[in-house]
Amino acid sequence: MELRIFTEPQQGASYDQLLAVARAAEDAGYGAFFRSDHYLKMGAVSGEPGPTDAWTTLAGLARDTSRIRLGTLMTAATFRLPGPLAITVAQVDQMSGGRVELGIGTGWYAEEHTAYGIPFPALGERFARLEEQLAVVTGLWETPAGKTFDFDGRYYPVADSPALPKPVQQPRPPILLGGMGPKRTPRLAARYADEFNLPFVSIDDTVAQFGRVREACAEIGRDPATMRWSNALVLCCGRDEAEIARRAAAIGREPAELRENGLAGTPAELVDKIGRYAQAGTERIYLQLLDLADLDHLELVAAEVVPQL
Repeated sequence: MELRIFTEPQQGASYDQLLAVARAAEDAGYGAFFRSDHYLKMGAVSGEPGPTDAWTTLAGLARDTSRIRLGTLMTAATFRLPGPLAITVAQVDQMSGGRVELGIGTGWYAEEHTAYGIPFPALGERFARLEEQLAVVTGLWETPAGKTFDFDGRYYPVADSPALPKPVQQPRPPILLGGMGPKRTPRLAARYADEFNLPFVSIDDTVAQFGRVREACAEIGRDPATMRWSNALVLCCGRDEAEIARRAAAIGREPAELRENGLAGTPAELVDKIGRYAQAGTERIYLQLLDLADLDHLELVAAEVVPQL
């Protein structure tokens, strides 16, 4: 079981705060630093100091870190055209020496689109656009050097593209897809994803959705063992009840609710729950760190949970 760190900077974070978390995660031995791709705080209006762009952040971290992997949960397909996105991710992959992963989804937060003038089509069209984006991004990356790429898409037609630049990772950086959609999501994951991620769902729901994705893999002749399986869960760990309560209060949650819906409790409780997710097929967990100033939180999990996994 690998543990990774996952942040939500739209709730209020500067680049320097994110860098401090990424470096602390790197020093503590976590597998990756991921961030959300949102432009508007959820639950309130302010969100100061304001949003930071996901791929601008990761470009900076590519140069300001040296070992930890970097990625998004999830880049919104509504935010970027597929050609420029392929260029951006390939460039950040080069800047990082091949440490980048692209998590991508349809986009879902209507209010942030309205707040920043981004078109937000209906869900069916967003899925259709995501499918074309995946075809274009992977097609550009996987086109052999010296060849050109064409795609006869409804939304994103591509003609005579030099398909440059190329990422360091070959044939391409890992792609993450996820969500609980019962039909389209498993089909897209089976075709395009290197990793399938479920955010904030129960063990029972994890078993059910992993099963749907495995069935979709079988339908196209893909070995499900070629997929990585992961969850994202809110983190709230403490050595005792007082520390757990303090960390829960800092993010506006209750310990009992976090124990039910997140990854919360003492180190022993975390090890037990991680074990139950592992039995459900989970190979990797993204720890959602909501209090970015609490770097001791990362150190506690690294020292007292990770060695037991």
